[in-house]
Amino acid sequence: MSGLEILEPGIQATVQDPTGRPGMLRQGFFPSGAMDYFALQAANLLVGNPREAAGIEVTLGGFAMRLQGDATIAVCGAEGQVTLDGEPLPPWSSRRAGAGAELRIAISPGPGFRFYVAVSGAIDVPELFGSRATYTMGGLGGYQGRALTAGDELPVGTGASDGRARRLPDAARPAYGREWEIEVMRGPQATPDYLTERDMEEFLSRSWAVDRNSDRTGVRLESHRFEWARKSGGVAGGHPSNILDNPYPVGAVNINGDLPVLLGPDGPTAGGFIVAATVVRGALWKLGQLRPIGDHVRFREVTLEESIALERELSARLTDDALEPAG
Repeated sequence: MSGLEILEPGIQATVQDPTGRPGMLRQGFFPSGAMDYFALQAANLLVGNPREAAGIEVTLGGFAMRLQGDATIAVCGAEGQVTLDGEPLPPWSSRRAGAGAELRIAISPGPGFRFYVAVSGAIDVPELFGSRATYTMGGLGGYQGRALTAGDELPVGTGASDGRARRLPDAARPAYGREWEIEVMRGPQATPDYLTERDMEEFLSRSWAVDRNSDRTGVRLESHRFEWARKSGGVAGGHPSNILDNPYPVGAVNINGDLPVLLGPDGPTAGGFIVAATVVRGALWKLGQLRPIGDHVRFREVTLEESIALERELSARLTDDALEPAG
């Protein structure tokens, strides 16, 4: 077993895996896991790891690490300058490097907000409830249950990579931008009992600005005054957005007063505000790349069949046959 040393963690870097702990939601346990699971799965594929292996989630950039042994490295996700041993590492590609090589990720100018680093052999921290993902607010999972700091030494498993440099073709990469379309299905508290038809039309047609107060617990959008189909929440509270405590899935569009929040993998599992819509599985990765201040979101309502097709299409992009040799 080899390892790596964190030199600069940037704004926040944590050990995450693509799946987290979704089976623990019924226990009230936050699932955690990569906000952009697709980018981490792609990075794993590029270095020869299982798609669900653990890697490092880097928010915005300003990150540096040093290898303690030979390994293949890939970085996927946000746009930005990445170097490996002083040489540029193109996005969505992998390269072999030796012990002592340094990976550096500059602050991303956008689009995108998070980078994902995979190392052949994968980050080999202990599993907790079937996942290596970090839940920082609870001090659980990942590396000592916390965000990474300078001087941390992470263990890396034995990799099966053949060392060849590869890239994910442009056609297989998701489109990043500043104007995002996010696919949703209508939630359990929408029209006609909670929101009016006009409210829902506005919700689906409006370009919502992403608020600066966004993180892994949730992505806040700009406040908006809804009409509401009722005057109050009754016994649940004075505001019409109030309901008796209700389960929240990851990706729930929670209306807290007049403030929409897209709940992330570290968000609450239940609460007393309505869920107007839920981001479908095939679009959840977009939450990880929404950039506070400057990015905008439009919601598109889809059917169950369209949701399933979207997820299958996304998954089909990540196969060994899809990879190309990197020049």
